[in-house]
Amino acid sequence: MARKIEGPINTPTPLRSHPAIAAIIIVGGLIALIFALALSVAVGAVHIKLTIVWQALFNFDPNITKHNIIWELRIPRAIAGALVGASFAVAGAIMQGMTRNAMADSGLLGLNAGAGFALALCFALFPGGSYLSLMLFSLLGAAVGAGLVFGISSMNKGGLSSARLILAGAAVTALLIALSEGVALYYHVGQDLAFWYAGGMAGIEWTQIAMIAPWIIGALIGAMLLSRSITLLSLGDDVAIGLGIRTRWVKLVCMLVVLILAGASVSIVGSVGFVGLIIPHAARYLVGVDYRYIIPCSAVLGSLLIVVADIGARMINPPYETPVGALIALIGVPFFLYLARREGRQL
Repeated sequence: MARKIEGPINTPTPLRSHPAIAAIIIVGGLIALIFALALSVAVGAVHIKLTIVWQALFNFDPNITKHNIIWELRIPRAIAGALVGASFAVAGAIMQGMTRNAMADSGLLGLNAGAGFALALCFALFPGGSYLSLMLFSLLGAAVGAGLVFGISSMNKGGLSSARLILAGAAVTALLIALSEGVALYYHVGQDLAFWYAGGMAGIEWTQIAMIAPWIIGALIGAMLLSRSITLLSLGDDVAIGLGIRTRWVKLVCMLVVLILAGASVSIVGSVGFVGLIIPHAARYLVGVDYRYIIPCSAVLGSLLIVVADIGARMINPPYETPVGALIALIGVPFFLYLARREGRQL
């Protein structure tokens, strides 16, 4: 005799979310980002008044040196900061939701180190290669790094866990960095590789922006389309499967999006860590656990963080620049230690 099932079937539990706060963050963040971009264009070794920036934007004169500095150096740099900030933040948000790991981040789980190792091989074996080859090598390296981390952490019968994932990420990252430095020493490309590990946006050109922008924008749109599925994955595989989500395919597509975001970003600014760790937590704290709001808020806040950090990198010790990655690490390392202690208490 069939057993009668009472109550609703496949009804998701209500999620704490704050769409009004998310709207305020997105609108306010975009306004702040516009001002930060304008300031980023004006600040540097040569200080330029905002009135001149306005003139260069809407009445460009190629005979004026400052106009050329604005268009050829400052604007590509500012746009790159906004793009990679959104990329790192959204990549971290996807990884945290997909793995249900509060400490997931492209820098902590081997993606950045894998991309750096691939770039070291590219510098050594294909010197003078095109930027497209650099980006493709970076994407491939990020995939190898992620594959090693997830493969090693899944070898245990208990499957993935936060502790194993972080330990595997630390081990693989250390291995790939060591291999990268070995390649750099043997082929004498240490100076080229040092820039990527420090993380910075000096010298970015329009050709690079044109190359990565379609990839990053497409991946960000893909992340938004996946946001509902990521929310369900964050509740657990059993809940997601019960609600009709094909978890394996969703995770595969999510990893592809993360690889594009992280690989393309590392190829242009180097290994900037902790953005994908800090920003998603801030967004989740403000707007709740629904990734339909976390992902766009993370994109805006991540862009704002990198652009502001790049401004600070140029103002701390002018005319020299402090690596952006070092400034972000000043915030990221204490935050990581706080999360590690909190997660350790919950294990």
